Amino acid sequence: MSDRPTLPPHIQQSLDRARRLEWWTLGWLVSIVAVMALVMGSSQAMQAAWIEDMLSLLPPILFLLAVHFEGKPASPAYPFGLDRLGSLCFLLAAGALTLMGGYLIYDALHVLIAQEHPTIGSVSLFGHEIWLGWLMMAALAYSVVPPVILGRKKRALAPELMDKVLFTDAEMNAADWKTGLAGIVGVIGIGFGIWWADALAAGVIGADILRDGLRALRISVAELLDGAPRELNSPEVSEAVAKIRAAVPVDRPVRVRETGRFLHVEIADDQDTTPSEAFQTKALSKDGWRIVNVTGPAPPDIRQDARRDED
Repeated sequence: MSDRPTLPPHIQQSLDRARRLEWWTLGWLVSIVAVMALVMGSSQAMQAAWIEDMLSLLPPILFLLAVHFEGKPASPAYPFGLDRLGSLCFLLAAGALTLMGGYLIYDALHVLIAQEHPTIGSVSLFGHEIWLGWLMMAALAYSVVPPVILGRKKRALAPELMDKVLFTDAEMNAADWKTGLAGIVGVIGIGFGIWWADALAAGVIGADILRDGLRALRISVAELLDGAPRELNSPEVSEAVAKIRAAVPVDRPVRVRETGRFLHVEIADDQDTTPSEAFQTKALSKDGWRIVNVTGPAPPDIRQDARRDED
């Protein structure tokens, strides 16, 4: 399959909306990273939140790159187009999520084992001495609001677009606000002399992020290895596979693989067929647009008549 068909209007609109959300995300994250860097001090939870916010910049950048290049036409160097770039970006986003969780757990354990006692000093502001913890909590509260709003919007769009990079980014946004709340708890703990509260909060956040990252890694590796399509938020084989097999009215082996958000169906041999809209609708109903080609001796009701399209 050399060229990807045009996306349905409602899918294109959702994709455009997701692109705008990612640009908003980048803008907010840059401001959050700057504010956190100014007030983080020696707090373990604050440093963890800052690093997590830095890594959170990667998924929206990867999503924007994938969307930009996936629509490019095939070339002699890339005869099958660049649809698989979405799968590669998903792997990188999953890796960032896993790396973040692993680092937070390692750093928290190091502090707990070494029994480091973090302190929060004061800062002079407008001629008054103010406990830096108040500024830390204000910065953390600021870092919570945008991810909650943007993450929910992206999580609602991800299933419609079947975009795993967008879904992973929404997971990162969820990690952002969890980090912010846990960071506030850690700073309050330091204020009351509970030295381990800071590291414990960072460790709990890290464990939650690591779990999500490892799950995403399993899905992304299966996709790059041409495994059967997986569910958006689970390494289980997608229900779309069984639906497609049931829609093929021939007694031949059917194989389905995924490249980014698109599906490729192979029937027995290597003849390439553009699927008809009737077959797309029969197989996956409103998600039929995801099937971009059928390989094999497809019957007339599956095959799209190229001459009719030219008319």
